[in-house]
Amino acid sequence: MAENNKKASIEGILFTMGDAVEVEAIATALELTTDEVNEIAEELMRECEEDSRGIMIQRVGTKLQMCTKASCYEDLIKLCHVPKKHALTDVMLETLAIVAYKQPVTRADIEAIRGVNSDFTINKLMEYHLICELGRLEAPGRPILFGTTDDFLRSFGVSSIDELPYISKEMVEEFKQEAEEEAEIGV
Repeated sequence: MAENNKKASIEGILFTMGDAVEVEAIATALELTTDEVNEIAEELMRECEEDSRGIMIQRVGTKLQMCTKASCYEDLIKLCHVPKKHALTDVMLETLAIVAYKQPVTRADIEAIRGVNSDFTINKLMEYHLICELGRLEAPGRPILFGTTDDFLRSFGVSSIDELPYISKEMVEEFKQEAEEEAEIGV
């Protein structure tokens, strides 16, 4: 298969599928190695960036997806009459962070960390497709386990959970000290 044909085939697959597609599945379909697919995908990514096109190829874990560049969202929204983006409240961000860093996590685990009922927030995050059910815990009552989705990764511009910022124990202590100082100032 000629180099341009490989590139065109990968681009066509990603366009047609719409959702993220495993690199391995593309490699199998085109009788290429995963390294070849990854190399061609990187080239497609560079071309989309350099050509100032309205689309991009994005890596989502071990998958690839063709999607609209963020710079085109405003025009797309005008056409679709869809709200610009979901507004995430502080409570939603807090809950989302708990799920992202502790996954798989149960509703009870989330509520134990937050100290309040989280039903509404969890339901909203699921509605926004930022978290999903991963299965059930092998425990009494078989509680649902939650985790983040590919939409979460795309929304936050990371290709895997491993790319989320790491907070060291020293930073936690600094935050705790700052919070205590602020609490004293407010008294």
